[in-house]
Amino acid sequence: MNVLSIFRRFLPDYKRYVALSLAFNFLSAVFSLFSFAAIIPILQMLFGMRTPGLKYVDWQWGDSLTAIVEALRNNLNWWIEEAIATNGPVLTLLLVALFLIVMTALKVGFAYLGVRMTVPIRTGVVRDIRNQMFRKMVSLPIGYFTEERKGDIMSRITADVTEVEVSIINAVEMIFKNPMMIVIYLVVLFAMSWQMTVFVLLLLPVSGWLIGLLGKNLKRNSAQAQAQQGELLSQLDETLSGLRVVKAFNAEKKVEDRFAALNERIRRTFNDLHFRYHLAFPMSELTGTAVIAVLLWFGGMLILNGSSGINAAEFIYYLIIFYSIINPAKDLSRAMYGVRKGMAALERIDKIMEAENVIPEPGSPVPVKEFTTAIEYRNLSFRYQADYVLRDINLTVPKGHTVALVGQSGSGKTTLIDLFPKFYKVEEGEILLDGVNIATIHSHDLRKLIGNVNQEAILFNDSFYNNIAFGVDNATMEQVVEAAKIANAHDFIMATEQGYDTNIGDRGSKLSGGQRQRISIARAILKNPPVLILDEATSALDTESEKMVQEALDHLMENRTTLVVAHRLSTIKKADEICVMHEGRIVERGKHEDLMALNGYYKKLVEMQSF
Repeated sequence: MNVLSIFRRFLPDYKRYVALSLAFNFLSAVFSLFSFAAIIPILQMLFGMRTPGLKYVDWQWGDSLTAIVEALRNNLNWWIEEAIATNGPVLTLLLVALFLIVMTALKVGFAYLGVRMTVPIRTGVVRDIRNQMFRKMVSLPIGYFTEERKGDIMSRITADVTEVEVSIINAVEMIFKNPMMIVIYLVVLFAMSWQMTVFVLLLLPVSGWLIGLLGKNLKRNSAQAQAQQGELLSQLDETLSGLRVVKAFNAEKKVEDRFAALNERIRRTFNDLHFRYHLAFPMSELTGTAVIAVLLWFGGMLILNGSSGINAAEFIYYLIIFYSIINPAKDLSRAMYGVRKGMAALERIDKIMEAENVIPEPGSPVPVKEFTTAIEYRNLSFRYQADYVLRDINLTVPKGHTVALVGQSGSGKTTLIDLFPKFYKVEEGEILLDGVNIATIHSHDLRKLIGNVNQEAILFNDSFYNNIAFGVDNATMEQVVEAAKIANAHDFIMATEQGYDTNIGDRGSKLSGGQRQRISIARAILKNPPVLILDEATSALDTESEKMVQEALDHLMENRTTLVVAHRLSTIKKADEICVMHEGRIVERGKHEDLMALNGYYKKLVEMQSF
């Protein structure tokens, strides 16, 4: 990706600001030439370089550039002579100094406006990138995140976007201003003395080549640094999430050593990165000074030989303009250097932006507004990678029935229910909703019919009200309170300081396990879905909390179609059908009494729990 492709990608929505920035920077460059031009008469008056007998010369825009420059030079000297003759040299010098101040004020004013116009571009592009990344992350299937480290993804949306802002967007600001200034200055330099300008242009590629050598490996080093920062965030997230385990096993020293080792690798990588980056400025300063020194020798030789076409005062003006090119050229060089550094971060961002969604939405989805008959798993097999997790599943769940899935860990229960909301893509077989393949239904329409209560109550760092109303538009307080009462959550909510406006902390950390689960049940009750998925909703609770939660679940399951995954078999005795899973297959099915009579897998599970 080059600079032009970056422009095409990021700037189409900011054309007005781009145009204004270019216009203001153009005016700033023009007025800087006028401010520098005031140096010529000042030097001429100070050193007595008088040219009497001059006459005003008319000129037009259609004349050649050389003719226009000669006319302007003649008329400037004529005006100086007339002013000195009329006002005296002291007052004339004051007028020239005032002219210098006014031109400089206009120069810096337009320069400020030019930079000001880039601020909405800078902040807007960063906002756009973050919004696009977040939308992409939310749209990707759950399976994508099982292959990626959470900390690395967080690093890309924070540190990498910041790197793009600092490196690439800064470069865009310089590219708006500096090339235009360089071109305008070069045109004036050619008009003053083409011999000296050609000589200088032959020297500049050498300095550019020297600076380019420094950035050769910068992109690779920057990519390595960004990846290591992602790994650092992953370690932080793992340590904070598992701090209870770390302390319980006296593993503080182990995690400290692991973190310190990674931190040291990051330090070394950034050392190398910054060494290269900061070497660019002194290298460009040295080469710029060398070019100025050579130009002084060459230009001085032409003036002393009388073959330059300009006098000593104009040569000083020439040097000032040329020196004014050096800083923009150095900034432009550093900007290109920064682009290489930022491109590594942009490529890491693009790995998310270009990630393929393996569960695409259907082009012409079948409209589904309600659930009327049954859910059917037909000849379903599924695997995450090489080995099959589910094999030859055939299961029908009629509307209003409760079907429970039991079996040892790893038998495929959770995978089976995760396939119905399209969390993963069905590769072999099909799942039907009222006889319609869910692959032809838009995931948003399908999930509107489903409510989830998981083993781990997933709550947000927000109020009780917002957690219960999550996913339900325009929910009233009365509806939220009613859902909380049905879920046996209203009493402990009202016991808090601010009631339903109380913040529950990160992931509901201020609540007990049973309270968190009842909030998630209230959330499902408020959604009022026709299909309910319960994934071991009571397995992590104590006996008293389980009783409260089970009562809430009983209210929730009334008149709904329910898929239940349970380890505690006492909670599913009333299910219309119990399916026993073993190594990805349904090996037994029926009611509790029928399965006990079979004297098979189910009875063994019951006896083990009873024991």
